[in-house]
Amino acid sequence: MTDTHMGFRALADPTRRNILYMLAKDEMTIAEVADNFQMTRAAVKKHLAILHDGDLITVRTSGRTRVNALNPDGLRRVVDWFSYFDAFWDDHLSALKSEIEKDIQ
Repeated sequence: MTDTHMGFRALADPTRRNILYMLAKDEMTIAEVADNFQMTRAAVKKHLAILHDGDLITVRTSGRTRVNALNPDGLRRVVDWFSYFDAFWDDHLSALKSEIEKDIQ
């Protein structure tokens, strides 16, 4: 599975999207993330692992603590994928509009 596909898999879950919103504001440990949810630390750790596998977050070790941070480059790949199709549809819808307007005149 490509990084972009893994990124989409990671974004498919609302809990993981909420985690990304939190990490966009500041780096957080697993415990700090878990404090925001009514689930076990193990469940939060699993969500963080999926976000990491999707390259949407980075994890660094500080002593015995793992610190999670948003990875803008990983998000950029997902946005770039959407941008390609956004441009694709803009071009095709513009051509369709031109054809319709030609037929109306």
